[in-house]
Amino acid sequence: MPHELDIWERRILALLQEDASLSTAAIAEAVGLSTSPCWRRIDRLEREGIIKRRVALVDRTKVGLKAQIFAQVKLNAHGRANLDEFATAIRDLPEVMECHVLMGSVDFMLRIVAADIESYERLFFEKLSNLPGVQEINSTVALSEIKSTTSLPIGG
Repeated sequence: MPHELDIWERRILALLQEDASLSTAAIAEAVGLSTSPCWRRIDRLEREGIIKRRVALVDRTKVGLKAQIFAQVKLNAHGRANLDEFATAIRDLPEVMECHVLMGSVDFMLRIVAADIESYERLFFEKLSNLPGVQEINSTVALSEIKSTTSLPIGG
């Protein structure tokens, strides 16, 4: 059952989603709590897995990953019977940033980053097309990014 978040927890989460490096004292001041109750709330949110982890968000283009590709993957009948095999293989590809199971005419949607289109082509032919059960892959190259966020709309 989902945890019912109070107004302070929502504010804390909103702040942490924007800047996880904030100190507990800074968060407490911003949300209108004293430091100890704020720390207890953050600690509980972490223990309950609502805060999964705190990370640094890296600009992919500034580290040489200029291409972003969305690939729709359709599995053959044997592949659908062994989804775990595909899922395990996809987890081992660092270029695959996200993988979602879909309902409809395709089975998976992948978000992939690569240095350039040539790098993606090598990944496609050497790895993706050889994954267990793959019948078809339709790739779409993103030309530009209009919006990209990691912040959930939880209010606050």
